[in-house]
Amino acid sequence: MEADVDTQKNRSASWGLLILRVVVGAVFVMHGGQKLFVMGLPGFAEMLTQIGIPLANAAAVVVALVEFVGGALLIAGLFARPVAALIAIDMVVAVLKVHLHNGFFLPGGYEYALTQLGANLALIVLGAGAWSIDGWVAGGGSAGSGQPASVL
Repeated sequence: MEADVDTQKNRSASWGLLILRVVVGAVFVMHGGQKLFVMGLPGFAEMLTQIGIPLANAAAVVVALVEFVGGALLIAGLFARPVAALIAIDMVVAVLKVHLHNGFFLPGGYEYALTQLGANLALIVLGAGAWSIDGWVAGGGSAGSGQPASVL
């Protein structure tokens, strides 16, 4: 009976991590895409310059790619922990440099960036879960077994 409970908990955790990864990843694909294709890197770099980010041109490229490519990698569950760490750093900077002075609540406050920071910290701690490329690799090609991945 104990094994059945553990298996069900693992399946539930795997579903939860899949949902978290896909939603967070989709949000960052959209935000990175906005920076790359709507604002454009020069426009985004100008915004970074205005808020005092050093090396704004390089930072614009790095942030846009971390968000766009990183979001896609989260959706796939590939390198989830390092990608989530990079996005978490992105969100710390967003909270401190962009939103903090506007207070907690939206539209300008830091509540959304803080929520994204928390979601990515959870992914760093928990990993991608069984239903991910990371889980497939960790399980020797048996993703979906209900066992959360312990690597990457």
